[in-house]
Amino acid sequence: MSSTNPPSATSHVALTRHPLEHGCGLSEWRSRCRGTDSTSLKNGLLQASAPSIPLCCLCPMSTTVQEPPHVLAVDDSLVDRVVISRLLRSSKYRVTTVDSGKKALEVLSLGHESVQLIITDYCMPEMTGYDLLKRVKESAELRGIPVVIMSSENSPARIRRCLDEGAEEFLIKPVRPSDVSRLCNRAIAAMPMR
Repeated sequence: MSSTNPPSATSHVALTRHPLEHGCGLSEWRSRCRGTDSTSLKNGLLQASAPSIPLCCLCPMSTTVQEPPHVLAVDDSLVDRVVISRLLRSSKYRVTTVDSGKKALEVLSLGHESVQLIITDYCMPEMTGYDLLKRVKESAELRGIPVVIMSSENSPARIRRCLDEGAEEFLIKPVRPSDVSRLCNRAIAAMPMR
């Protein structure tokens, strides 16, 4: 471990970015994380060190707390932006919302290092979510950021087109809490090692 203090029985659950950060393999990391649920966390494993950390970001092998994942949410509909923002924030994400693909590119040009995930609507005026996806994947600086496309239309051709272009996932609206849980795993995996 990179920490100078060995973990104690009451402080061994915290955030981690990657199992290799601890010098162990993925299977060992998974076996040590197995059984870490909300009940055991409430019973004192986590204590008060990080009460707002999403469970998918916890690892019983780390002694450091990392920042929550930062998601850039893009949708031209105010109602949909509010819904996705609330869902993400309730899962303890940091969320930045914008109403167009062009504004998303502006945000990314100012601070793309902090964004771990982009979630965008497909149908937007001026620049569609598909166009935003293409711009992100064509950029050497941005291509590593996972992009998730959302749409209220379940069009297999559209879904295939987005996935072929490099989208991590295609969600059908309305987005559900279970969708957010899957997104957390993608955002954590995308976080750069520091």
